[in-house]
Amino acid sequence: MGRESWASRTGFILAAVGSAVGLGNIWRFPWMTAENGGSAFLLLYLVIVLSVGVPGLLATFVIGRRSNRNPVGAFKSLTGSRVWTALGALCVVTSIILMSFYSVVGGWILRYFLESATGAYFADPEAHFAAISYGVEAFGYQLAVLAVTSLIVAAGIRRGIEATTKVMMPGIVVLLVGLAIWAARQPGAAQGYEFYLGFDGTYLAENFLSILGSAAGQALFTLSIGSGTMITYASYVDDDRSLPLDASAIAAFNLAIGILAGLVVFPLLFSFASGPTEGGPGALFVGIAGAFAGLPGGRLLGAVFFLVVFLAALTSLVSMLEIPVSILIDEFALERSTATRGLFALVAVTGGVNAFSPAVFTLFADQLVNLLLMLGLTGFMVFTAWVLGPAAIDEYLKGAGPLSRPLVVPWRYAIGTLFPAFLLFTFYADVTSLVGLSAGRELLGVATLLTLLGLVFVAHRSVSESRPQPNESAD
Repeated sequence: MGRESWASRTGFILAAVGSAVGLGNIWRFPWMTAENGGSAFLLLYLVIVLSVGVPGLLATFVIGRRSNRNPVGAFKSLTGSRVWTALGALCVVTSIILMSFYSVVGGWILRYFLESATGAYFADPEAHFAAISYGVEAFGYQLAVLAVTSLIVAAGIRRGIEATTKVMMPGIVVLLVGLAIWAARQPGAAQGYEFYLGFDGTYLAENFLSILGSAAGQALFTLSIGSGTMITYASYVDDDRSLPLDASAIAAFNLAIGILAGLVVFPLLFSFASGPTEGGPGALFVGIAGAFAGLPGGRLLGAVFFLVVFLAALTSLVSMLEIPVSILIDEFALERSTATRGLFALVAVTGGVNAFSPAVFTLFADQLVNLLLMLGLTGFMVFTAWVLGPAAIDEYLKGAGPLSRPLVVPWRYAIGTLFPAFLLFTFYADVTSLVGLSAGRELLGVATLLTLLGLVFVAHRSVSESRPQPNESAD
C-alpha cells in the first residue's frame, strides 16, 4: 500500500494551521504574555514569527517533502548520518514531552466544557481549579482526551486528520470572532486592549533578554516548528505545491487567530479577574472561567468558549501524535492502528506523571519545551542550508511563484547563519537564567558563535563523507 497524502491543499493548510494554533494561542499565550510585560512580549513575538518562524517553517517543509518521510526517516534517508538521525530522534522526545503536558491541559479543558452545563466552577473558580488540576480525576480526563486524539490519528491522514481539521478550524474561527465581539462590550475591555496592544518600550529595554527567550519559545510553540510536526505533515505534500506560499499562509493564519484569541482573553481578564497575571498556567481556568459566573447565559457562554479551546487542543495533539506514529509506520512497518495504540499507552504513562505532579508539569510546559524547540529548529535550519544545500534550493523552487523565487538564495544563507545564531543566543540566555547564572551578552555571543561554527563544520563533514571517494568503484 502506498504512503498516504493530503487530499487537497486546503486540507494540508488547515491541518498545519490547526497544529500551529492549538493551546499555544489560547491557553499558553495569555499566560506567557502576562508574565512578560504584555505588549512588549507581543511585539517580540510578532517579529520572531515573521522573521524567523516563516523561514524556519519553510526549512522544515523542504526536509519533509524532499524525503517523503517522518523526522527520523527523513534525516536517515537524506544523509545516512547518525548525527543527523539523532536530530530526528530528538523530534520524538520533544513530541512525547509536548503531549505529556498538553494532554493534561486538554483534560482540564474537556472537564470545564462539560462542567459549564452545571456551572460547577462558578462559585469559586480559583479553588475549583486548584482542586481538579492534578490527581486521579485530572488523569482520567487526560486519558479521555488522548483516546479521542488516538481515534482521529488512527483513521489516517485523509479520513482522520484532514477530515476533522476541515470541520474544526472554521468552527474555531467563527466562535472566536463571536466571543471577541462579545468581549469588546465588557467593562474592562479598554484596559485589556491597552495592556495587550499598547507598546511599553521602557519595559522591553529593561527586560529584553528574559522576554526574548519566552517570545522565541512561544513563536516556535505556536508554529509547531522545532518538534518535527511540520516535517511530518510536509512529507505528505505533492511536488506541485508552493512551499513558500503555504508557509506564509500558515504563519499568517496562525498570527491572525492568535491575535484574535488575545482580543477575547485580555478584555475578560481585566473585566472579571484581578488582572492578567492571575492563575499562571491556570489563568484560562481561573480568570476567564470566573467571567461567566455572573453573566446572563454564563453557562452557555462558558460552554462555547471551552468548546473552542478544546477543538484547538485536539488539532494540536493530533499533529503531535502523528510524529511518532509516522515513524513506527515508515521505519518499523507497523499498522497505523497498532502504532497509535502503543503510543497511547506510552503517553498515558508519561502524561500521567504530569497529571499527578505540578512540579513536573511546570518544568515541561514552561521551560523544557522551549529549549527543545529551539535546539530542534536550529538543527533543521543548519541541515537544510548546509547539508541539503543545492537540493534544498531545488525543493524550494518546485511550485514556487515569481514572488518567492528571487528569495531562495537569501533564504538559504539566512537559515544557515543569522537565524540559527539568534536561536542559539536565545537558548544560552534561557539556560543561564534557568540555572541561576549571570552571563553578559558578550559571553553569550561567544558561545553562540562557537556552537554555530561547530554545527556548520559537522554539516560540511557529513556532506563530504556521503560523497563517493575517488578510489571507490561502482559495483
